[in-house]
Amino acid sequence: MSDIVLVELGVGDVDRLREIRLRALLDAPEAFASTYARERDFSPEQWAERLAAPESRWLVATDGTADLGLVCAREEEGGVHLLAMWVAPEARGRRVGSLLVDEVIAGARAAGAEEVRLWCVDSNEAALALYRRKGFTPTGRTMGLPSKPDVGESQYALSLLFRAARAEDVPAIVAMLADDPLGARREGDPADERYLKAFARIDANPYDELIVAEVGGKVVGTMQLTYLAGLSRLGAERCLIEAVRVASSCRGQGLGRKMIQWAVDRARARGCAVVQLTSDKTRTDAHRFYDSLGFAASHEGYKLALS
Repeated sequence: MSDIVLVELGVGDVDRLREIRLRALLDAPEAFASTYARERDFSPEQWAERLAAPESRWLVATDGTADLGLVCAREEEGGVHLLAMWVAPEARGRRVGSLLVDEVIAGARAAGAEEVRLWCVDSNEAALALYRRKGFTPTGRTMGLPSKPDVGESQYALSLLFRAARAEDVPAIVAMLADDPLGARREGDPADERYLKAFARIDANPYDELIVAEVGGKVVGTMQLTYLAGLSRLGAERCLIEAVRVASSCRGQGLGRKMIQWAVDRARARGCAVVQLTSDKTRTDAHRFYDSLGFAASHEGYKLALS
């Protein structure tokens, strides 16, 4: 793979972009929203406009003798859209696609984006396998391919703000759990081995997700998502959100809202019928927060302490 390098195209690379883009459209006509017939008639000015757009980066993978891959990273509100992804047939299996995706993700992080999004044709198993390996998950949004509406495609996203917790995150998570009057009474030393044992159980359970928010390399938020099977609602799955915390240094900045919206989107994409949570009766600010997000206080909750 050392012979493959990535080059960012500039305004003087009109012919280079046109050649590889048209080759991609010819090679994989059902992979793109546009068509060869449409773009072959673009004027040099239209290709130059693509390269000159300040919100877009066009990257080519090359071995020094031929261009072997293409991707565009376009900045949009709240994130970066990965599009126009293509790898030449003769370069497949050489991790060209992996290099291109990694560079888009790295560029998005450097720009402060919170998410990378893309659309992929449902039948493109090779591309889907690559995106899954990189951490992309379905958002639940689907549509017909604009160039061929009978071909289905789905949207995938990679959060650059939220990720699965790791064992080394446990002390920071426990510190956030303890950072309020209720938590201060029930939490202990973050180094207590019982926390790591609990983390190991959560991490091993495919129906549990312990999520953290990371900003600037620091863990500043956390929540746990549990997916519950049940017979009610025709056997529908539910998503339970628990232990939602935001570090005191980040409160009042909208992070909690982003966390819950991300969790709801994740549950919807998974096919859950309901998202539910509980909040202590003394947390009146939290109640107003959940009300503003569309949650309804529809049930009375009961607990029985066993120790």
